[in-house]
Amino acid sequence: MQFITQNLAPIMFLGLIVFMLFGFPVAFSLGACGLFFGIVGIELGVLPESLMQALPLRIFGIMQNDTLLAIPFFTLMGLILERSGMAEDLLDTIGQLFGPVRGGLALAVIFVGALLAATTGVVAASVISMGLISLPIMLRYGYDRRLASGVIAASGTLAQIIPPSLVLIVLADQLGRSVGDMYKGAFIPGFMLTGMYAGYVILLAIFKPTWVPALPPEARSIREDNGKSGIPSLLVLTAISAGLAIWMGENYARIVAWSKGATEITPVATDETIVVSLCAGVMLAFVIAVVNKVSGLKLLSKMAERVTFVLIPPLLLIFLVLGTIFLGIATPTEGGAMGALGATIMAAARGRLSFSLLKQALNTTTKLACFVVFILIGSTFFSLVFQGVDGPRWVEHLLTSLPGGQLGFLIVVNILVFFLAFFLDFFELSFIVVPLIGPVAEKLGVDLIWFGVLLGVNMQTSFMHPPFGFALFYLRSVAPEKEYIDKITRKAIAPVTTMQIYWGAVPFVLIQIVMVGMIIAFPKIVSRDVEQKIDLDKVKIEMPDAPSYGPAQDPLAPPAAPGSAPGAGDDDEQKKMDELFGTKK
Repeated sequence: MQFITQNLAPIMFLGLIVFMLFGFPVAFSLGACGLFFGIVGIELGVLPESLMQALPLRIFGIMQNDTLLAIPFFTLMGLILERSGMAEDLLDTIGQLFGPVRGGLALAVIFVGALLAATTGVVAASVISMGLISLPIMLRYGYDRRLASGVIAASGTLAQIIPPSLVLIVLADQLGRSVGDMYKGAFIPGFMLTGMYAGYVILLAIFKPTWVPALPPEARSIREDNGKSGIPSLLVLTAISAGLAIWMGENYARIVAWSKGATEITPVATDETIVVSLCAGVMLAFVIAVVNKVSGLKLLSKMAERVTFVLIPPLLLIFLVLGTIFLGIATPTEGGAMGALGATIMAAARGRLSFSLLKQALNTTTKLACFVVFILIGSTFFSLVFQGVDGPRWVEHLLTSLPGGQLGFLIVVNILVFFLAFFLDFFELSFIVVPLIGPVAEKLGVDLIWFGVLLGVNMQTSFMHPPFGFALFYLRSVAPEKEYIDKITRKAIAPVTTMQIYWGAVPFVLIQIVMVGMIIAFPKIVSRDVEQKIDLDKVKIEMPDAPSYGPAQDPLAPPAAPGSAPGAGDDDEQKKMDELFGTKK
């Protein structure tokens, strides 16, 4: 019994693993493990009976957490956009734009995946949409099946790291940090990862051109009346918009200082500058396209008009959500609410908003929100008892005794999270592992915003790990399992096997691991507002020298008028008081 009493924390952690290996749902495994070891601890005299009285208060605290409201809002926004056909329009247009280039369809999938990630934040919606729309086209024109599968699955998982990401909301809540700060920190790493995906496809286009063929001329449907592509007009429009965005980025700090009436120019956060600059460039392109459409000047080609009108609505929605959060106008929860409303308006403008669509979106959102809350309640049961048996101290001693200090801690934790991601998804990792390692990271001096973004990139691999990655399951559900006849070419198309999907994911998992290493090696990749810390030991308070008073002077009396005799002010004050109260004799 003494051994159990002294080692109840590690026994409890092993017990959780056993509960989960039995195949019980994670939420119930956490709750059951917490209650079981809570009763054992009370019977052994390790825990007080009053400990369990804190459970109702903790559950009410979860229900009152405003931060978690952002999860159903962003989920609803993503589902409405996905069902309104935005992904289909984006993939069709961007596919036509990049199609003439080797690897163009894969680049289009990556680009659209990043856009969907910044507007939906839901992995399942992104992977299923791109799998249904892009995979048949890529197979039709001879793309390698492994590459086609991997690029669709990887692009869908960008929704995990590019704001508004659900995993960043959960990580911010578990680490006790602001969701807005977490979004700002993940902004640059998310798009760097997108660029690394695109770089991999470009390398394949150079060294393995047969894997990524260009679209044949007959497949390019958006053309001018004279048969030209209309690309030069789009390039000119892009150059004008990019010029304004660059100018805005270089002068944004001056504009902010001018708007506030300040004479001194202070630096502005990088993420805020990027969002505002991009918004200025996008709005200019939209205004030019609208003027051209209304006036009938025909200054822009069909391709330029199509790309502008398809891209602008989601980009404006991104600014509505992320721009207001980064600028401090709205909280993440309010930004999510505006995003859901904006997605509804976009669906209505496309004529695709229906009661059936809203019903399906609300139904799925409710299921996901309940799933998150149940896991959070179960993890609260577990963490309460785990803290009662001094579990955090055991974890702290275990991790702080690692060789290498802070770097050794980061390497071990990332390896641990990487392997746990084979079996657990990001919600489970966030609610089980992060509360244990977060306090240790803070004690070692690790910035928790930076640490949260690092874990977010690492947890992204949980969707890509063969054989349990959820993105691979989503793609498997829509990929062809049997040979079929293509409707356009009338040729037999071979099915996509499960092993092809698994092998296609491996290069992108390696890219994500490289990104984790880059964040550790170059921590400034994660942009964050640096707080000015004040050393209280160096603060000095200097009091002015007290004036010297004569023996006949009252220190509380007002100063006498120049040239007046001492005490004259007292007589004047007394006369005024007598006149006011009628006491003058």
